[in-house]
Amino acid sequence: MPINDMRLTLVVSDNTDMDTAVKDGVASQSDDTCGVIQAAFRLNILYWICMFFADSVLGYFIKIDPIDSAPLKLVLFGVSGVMTYGMARLLIHLRKLSFPQKALLCFGMTMLAAPVYTGIDFINYTICQYPKAVTFDPMYSGYTLIEGASILFGWNCLFVAVIDNFEIVDRERQLAAMREESLNAQMQALRYQINPHFLFNTLNSIAGLIEEGAATRAERMVLSLSTFMRTTLSMDPMSDVTLADEIALQQEYLEIERERFQDRMTFEIHISEEAKQALMPSLILQPLIENAIKHGVGASTGHVNISLSARRESDRLHLLIENDMPQLQGSYKAPLGMGVGLKNVAERLRLRFDGNSQFSSGETTLGHYQAEIYLPWRIQ
Repeated sequence: MPINDMRLTLVVSDNTDMDTAVKDGVASQSDDTCGVIQAAFRLNILYWICMFFADSVLGYFIKIDPIDSAPLKLVLFGVSGVMTYGMARLLIHLRKLSFPQKALLCFGMTMLAAPVYTGIDFINYTICQYPKAVTFDPMYSGYTLIEGASILFGWNCLFVAVIDNFEIVDRERQLAAMREESLNAQMQALRYQINPHFLFNTLNSIAGLIEEGAATRAERMVLSLSTFMRTTLSMDPMSDVTLADEIALQQEYLEIERERFQDRMTFEIHISEEAKQALMPSLILQPLIENAIKHGVGASTGHVNISLSARRESDRLHLLIENDMPQLQGSYKAPLGMGVGLKNVAERLRLRFDGNSQFSSGETTLGHYQAEIYLPWRIQ
């Protein structure tokens, strides 16, 4: 019975997530359609206002009084505006058509609307000449038909370009969202690699304490590990923290390692007050300090000093972690797994800052190792 309840809960949860995703997708599509419709309405008004003023200016040069002709032009362009807005709504509804299909649709709508434009113009001309009798002039009407078709087809082409631009912007937004989601997934995967890697090393340290008979110290180490893991797991992998907060977190980690290496390890911190407020990716120092302890203190029988320094250099934050290395150059072999944490740090910085950061590590002098990071200077 409990198993069935659990399955039911999971199914309901999955369906809820799916429904939420579908609703979000429908809402997004509805918002895009509303945005295109609003753009069509505003552009339609602007288009015919421009046509009105352009026609008035041209009419002035052929001795047509723009003031006297204004009411009739308002009727002509007003009705034409209603027609073009209707065309725009149809294009919006059929915006998934291919470009040749859209071109044919625009041509067809123009052929239907141009005679209406010509008819309204003829009615306007008849009203202007009243009470004189007006005869139908095929040539004048032909010119008007061509003029109306040109204006209406120009509108359709313009609005097709607007729709295509909306679709391009929408695709770019979707691609940007997908890239951001992909980046977030990669960053989270890299951040979460820290925990099993660190946990494996710490459990080895606890096992070493138990083998040495230091049960009390092993117990304190387990409690410290529990506190540290609870803190790190609750942190957002994509969030930034101040250097002061990052140092405080690393000091909790050092409390774990001091239980095993308290007689053979010293840790020095040299940080300027200004640098304490700098922002950095959370837990970016964790693999570096862990690397210094594991391959410096853990691989040596003597005393090892580890130092962390940080300062501002122009528009960058400079971080430097140094540690002593074993003096067994001829026969020393790096423990298995050396370099995993360093690769993790390099990849996280690359993804997070897109080339606007630097990371290097290696042995600088005989028996001395350092890891160096340059980050963009950012504060809260």
